[in-house]
Amino acid sequence: MLDMMREVLGFVASHGYLVLFLWVLAEQGAFPIPSVPLLLAAGALIRSSLLHPVAAVACCMAAALLVDSVWFYIGRSRGPRVLRLLCRLSIEPDSCVRQTENAFLRYGLKSLLISKFVPGLNAVAAPMAGNSGAGIGRFLAYDALGTAIWSASYMSLGYVLSDQLEKAAEYASRTGSGLLLLVLGLFAAWIVWKILRRRAFLRKIEIARISAEELRQRLDAGEDLFIVDLRSDLTESAAGIPGALRIGSEELVSRHQEIPRDREIILFCS
Repeated sequence: MLDMMREVLGFVASHGYLVLFLWVLAEQGAFPIPSVPLLLAAGALIRSSLLHPVAAVACCMAAALLVDSVWFYIGRSRGPRVLRLLCRLSIEPDSCVRQTENAFLRYGLKSLLISKFVPGLNAVAAPMAGNSGAGIGRFLAYDALGTAIWSASYMSLGYVLSDQLEKAAEYASRTGSGLLLLVLGLFAAWIVWKILRRRAFLRKIEIARISAEELRQRLDAGEDLFIVDLRSDLTESAAGIPGALRIGSEELVSRHQEIPRDREIILFCS
């Protein structure tokens, strides 16, 4: 086990820039592989003078800009459809698009400066920027700066904690594969817990759902319903529903007094 770990570390040290580029390229391409552990390791290698900090950050920027530019143009041409596709890959897809839309409505392209620190936001930030109509030049500038901040932050943390990382690697080599299996088991248990929690929530609210056709039938029948349109301005076909109150989900708390309490409330958020 120790020999194998030394071989892995030796490979990363010898091919660090290529590994960084390909790993970040894969993560930004929607593969479910976290880059944080590799960035921490890169920081430790920088402290050992095995990697140059500017070159390491440049590799991350090149990979992210390459993939994010593709997602930007896909988002511009495909719009919300590609966002929903990406969000189905996340653990909490129902809130994924909404949170990203709110971030762009509030901060615009500035949200790209922190998007890579937030897994859900990172997955859809580039196509959302394309869908918002932003220019490619401004997008690349913010995306490059955001990637530099993200990669440099974790590399700096790895630089500071390099001694602790080395001790952890030594401990892992002594415990053999047991530690790796434990970490993988805990991660798998967390994923399963999140999925079960989400399914339980969906079952709970299933009885409260209403289809668009059923809503139309009830309105045509003259029922006294009050519709609250929660879609953001970036949503496709967001012209509004006649007679509905348009409120962003982030405004529900501040504008709740506009919603009557003596009528049945229908929330539209597709």
